[in-house]
Amino acid sequence: MGDNAPRRTVPIKLDVPDERRDSLHQTKDQFLQCANRTSEWAWRYDDYCITSKSKAENALYDDLREETDLTANLVQKGIRRAIEAVDSGVEKLTQGEKTSQPEFDSWSVVYDKRSATFNADHATLSTPNGRVTAEYVRSPADEREGTPFGRYYESDDWDASSATLQYDEQEDTFSLHVTLKNPDYKVDGTERQEVGSPDDHDKNGTVLGVDLNVTGAFAVTSTGAFIGSADYLTHKRNEYEQRRGRLQQTGTRSAHLTIKSIGSRFSDWSLDWLHNRANDLIEEAHDAGADGIIFENLDYIRENIANGSQFQQWAYKKFVELVEYKVESTPLFVDFVNPAYTSQRCSQCGFTHEDNRDDKRFACQDCGYEVNADYNGAKNIANRYCGYIHRGQKSRGGWATSQLALKSGTLNVNGDYTPAELLG
Repeated sequence: MGDNAPRRTVPIKLDVPDERRDSLHQTKDQFLQCANRTSEWAWRYDDYCITSKSKAENALYDDLREETDLTANLVQKGIRRAIEAVDSGVEKLTQGEKTSQPEFDSWSVVYDKRSATFNADHATLSTPNGRVTAEYVRSPADEREGTPFGRYYESDDWDASSATLQYDEQEDTFSLHVTLKNPDYKVDGTERQEVGSPDDHDKNGTVLGVDLNVTGAFAVTSTGAFIGSADYLTHKRNEYEQRRGRLQQTGTRSAHLTIKSIGSRFSDWSLDWLHNRANDLIEEAHDAGADGIIFENLDYIRENIANGSQFQQWAYKKFVELVEYKVESTPLFVDFVNPAYTSQRCSQCGFTHEDNRDDKRFACQDCGYEVNADYNGAKNIANRYCGYIHRGQKSRGGWATSQLALKSGTLNVNGDYTPAELLG
């Protein structure tokens, strides 16, 4: 099986025994320790950065094995994860973009077949305290056929090769995002295709459009998912600002120290909130069978919220950065479109007019289509990207055509609709 084989990532919720949950948290702490130590070593502002995985392993492996209780494979995974991020940062610098030393604080651990086993109904995961066996949380067999788990994980055509363990703090749940490859993938000259599939993966892909907002849902997708609350995020920020203002009026040294303390706590809370929302979006992309996640160009986002706070601008920028970072170890990609008129265009008929949108309500003045305005915008964002590909621009997935993911199926730029039950 070649490295260019088609891949799919399937999210699977885990039922972890209560007495073994702490072992997974310890694994995460030590895995991120390896990644951050490597990042500190490899990122050199006054010299050149180290982007060689072998050099990093030669320099750090023995020390990290002594400092942690991880298996050799997990230490190597932590080192390599950091080097990949450093390499990405160096590429940004060479393109004139601003970036900084990668820091790893989101909950994730990377496994492969040497540190985990992927069975039909459970997985076993290496930890500092031995292997943990976790059952899969699955729906009944007759309900799994159309799901990513049934279509890919339970299919003999796909082979589990690696996985990323994640934890949702709000839900207090663990999940395993398993990456699968197609073992029947064939290469014939420059042509690549999935055996048994009517569509060439390199000629057709599915994208998920995402509309980011200052009010209402923080992120809305072309599949109709409403992720997080921008109002709640703003409310928490306002609470912090009000408390800081009261303390500043006090003017004592104690008040100054308290301001620093609550500022640090709010910063940690907001970053954690954004991490969780990024995980929600990526899970939605996986569930939709999407290959790419499409945002508005960040420059336009900043223009659209120019009257908003610097915090809101930071939150959108950080959210997109987190999504980009989190998909690096998955087959997903992130790309951007010019969002001009996406809020005014009817995703049903294409008619564009400023009167189509009234706050969160979209009502087309031509065809009468009525829907949530942010959902309409998300579909337009995905459709615009499909239009780019249709006109010959190369996608980051390498396809010649693409389609947008909807909550009930997919739609291509020619208007051809495919119901969800006929996909895959």
